[in-house]
Amino acid sequence: MLAIIVFFKYHCEADYIKRGIIIMSGHSKWSTIKHKKAKTDSLRAAEFQKFSRELIVAAKLGGGDPAGNFRLRTAIEKAKAAGLPNDNIKRAIEKGCGAGSNENYEEMIYEGYAAGGVAVVIEAMTDNKNRTAGDVRSYFTKFNGNLGETGCVGWMFDKKGCITFDAESVDFDALFEAAINLDAEDIIEEEGEYKVYTSVPNLQTVTEGLESAGFKSITAEFTRVPQNTIEVTDEKTALNIMRLLGRLEEHDDVQNVYANFDIDDALMEKLDI
Repeated sequence: MLAIIVFFKYHCEADYIKRGIIIMSGHSKWSTIKHKKAKTDSLRAAEFQKFSRELIVAAKLGGGDPAGNFRLRTAIEKAKAAGLPNDNIKRAIEKGCGAGSNENYEEMIYEGYAAGGVAVVIEAMTDNKNRTAGDVRSYFTKFNGNLGETGCVGWMFDKKGCITFDAESVDFDALFEAAINLDAEDIIEEEGEYKVYTSVPNLQTVTEGLESAGFKSITAEFTRVPQNTIEVTDEKTALNIMRLLGRLEEHDDVQNVYANFDIDDALMEKLDI
């Protein structure tokens, strides 16, 4: 989730605030753009590779049975939702469990500043740290940013659990009631979806609780939510930011990219990306 603009949902506000949950609505410029870009064949292939790596690592760390490995279960659900063939999913899990594979991926975090002082956090899985770090650094340099030290901007983001539902197939009030009873923190309406936010330790409990209550999620995953955002109004700065994020997302080793920017819709329309 990137560049979240928060405002109170217009209905049921007073009642829900009394109950200790703030209902928020917002949008993510970068998430929307990623969805559009991912429709191309080349990016779809790159996305499949990212899902396969997550499956391999999840199986390696927690075993190949999704019933007892929540990370693997959610990875399988995301991969299926994206269209990754079942055979690919099976092979990735087998590799993670050590079936005829020497692939050894290490999880890495990179942090830095894009143009305009926008904070960026990158989550990667790599079998060659030097290669990945060198590539990431070159992207920052090319687009007027700076790769920093670990921890330089990570504190600007809160790590949360995020469970996503299709807004058209889920009743908001019913979902809200169930979520707060399971100690969820926030509910956001964004781009035709309802997103239930939880603490990191509570993600599995809330996900499984909502499933038991009859709510089928699209995804359940960890994300990083910016504590505040930087408004970008300069076209050149905005273009450098978007090109940097795009290049990072296209890298085979990069799993997720987060940034704390907001760009006006009118300016976004002008950008050549």
